[in-house]
Amino acid sequence: MDCCDDMRSLVTSRRAVLLGGASFAAWAYLPKFARGADGRDPRLVIVILRGALDGLATVAPIGDPDYAGLHGSIALSSSGPNAALPLDNFFSLHPVMSEFSRMYREKKAAVIHAVATPYRDRSHFDGQDVLESGFAGPGRVQSGWLNRALEGLPRGERVTSALAVGPTTPLVLRGTAPTVGWAPVALPQAAEDTAMRLLELYQHRDAALASALKQGLALDKAARGDDMKPKPGAGGVAAMRLVARGAAKLMAADDGPRIGALAFDGWDTHANEGGAVGRLAQLLSGLDGALAEFERGLGPRWRDTVIVVATEFGRTARINGTQGTDHGTGTVALLAGGAVNGGRVIADWPGLKATSLYQGRDLAPTTDLRAVMKGMLKDQFGLAERVLAESVFPDSAAVKPMQGLVS
Repeated sequence: MDCCDDMRSLVTSRRAVLLGGASFAAWAYLPKFARGADGRDPRLVIVILRGALDGLATVAPIGDPDYAGLHGSIALSSSGPNAALPLDNFFSLHPVMSEFSRMYREKKAAVIHAVATPYRDRSHFDGQDVLESGFAGPGRVQSGWLNRALEGLPRGERVTSALAVGPTTPLVLRGTAPTVGWAPVALPQAAEDTAMRLLELYQHRDAALASALKQGLALDKAARGDDMKPKPGAGGVAAMRLVARGAAKLMAADDGPRIGALAFDGWDTHANEGGAVGRLAQLLSGLDGALAEFERGLGPRWRDTVIVVATEFGRTARINGTQGTDHGTGTVALLAGGAVNGGRVIADWPGLKATSLYQGRDLAPTTDLRAVMKGMLKDQFGLAERVLAESVFPDSAAVKPMQGLVS
C-alpha cells in the first residue's frame, strides 16, 4: 500500500473515527477510579463466545457413564494421545487449554457447569440478546447489564468508564454509562507520517475530527505497542491473543478502564467439530492464549482481576451426522483471574441419561448464568442485591447471587 492508498483509507474511516471519538476522548478526562480502602483495585473482563460453545467438549464429564456414547468420536478421553487434563475425579479439561489448567491448579480459575441463561429457543440472535441485555427474554431493551452495573456501582467506588473492544460496542456495554472504544482493526495501519499529515490537515478544517483522531491514534498506539503487529497469514486464533494483549495494556494503566468486554466469533460447530484435535481445539487454543495474554499484560493488576467467559447457550449432548453438535442449552462458564476463588468445578450435575437430558437432547441447565454474574459483581464491586435484581438484571429477584466466587 502506497502513501496515497494510506491517505484514502484513513479518509474513508472519517465517520467511524468521529463516531468513536467521544469515547476515545472521554477516557483522558474522566475522573480516576477511587481505589478501595483495602487497597484493592478490581478489574473485570467479560469475554463472550458467539456461536454457542460445546461445554461438554470444553469441560468433559468423563466420569459420567453416558458421556462417551453421546459425544461419540469427538468425546475426550482421560488416557491415550491428547488425553484430557483432569480437574477432579469427574471432570476433565480440553487438552489444548494448558494455561487455564495451570490457573486452575493455582486456584485462580474455576468452572461453572450445566449453566445457561433463561433463554431456551436456540436462536443465536435471540440467545445473544438475552445473554448481553440481562433480561429474561429477547428484544426488550437496547442496553446491556454490564453498562447498567456501571451506573449502579456504590458511590466512592464508581468505575466511571468501561472498555468496549471491537468495531462496535457489544450490547452488554451499551447504555448511558460512558465507554471507551478500541478496535484492533478500526484504524488502518498507515505509516505514522501519513497519519500525522492527515491530522494536521484536519486541525485546520475539522477541529472535532482532529481531536477524535488524535485521541484514537494515541489509544491505539498504547494498546498495540511493538508486539502487536500480526504475522502475515495470522488467523483468528492468533487474533484472539492480539486482541487480549491490547485490551490488557489499556486496562493495566493506572488511569485506564477497570471493566471491559469483548467477543470472539466462530463457535458454531455444527460440522467437523473435532475432539482433542480439530476445529474446536483450535478455537479453545486461541481462547486459552488470550487468557494468558491478559494475565501477562495486566501484570500486578491480575491479582484483583476476574475474567468471565460466557456463551449464549450450549450444544447438543449427542453428536450429529456431520461429526458436529447442534444448538443446545446447558454449557459452561469459565472464570479466570487472580481474584477468583478457584480450583473448583461448581456443578449441580444433572446427568446425561436420556431421561435427564433437557427435551431429550441437551445438557439440562441447573445454574442460572445470572446468578454467576450477580455473585461476581457483588463480590468484586460491592453491588447491592436490590440493584442487581431490579436494575442490572431486571425482574430477577428469585435468582440469588452465587456466593464465594471472589477470594
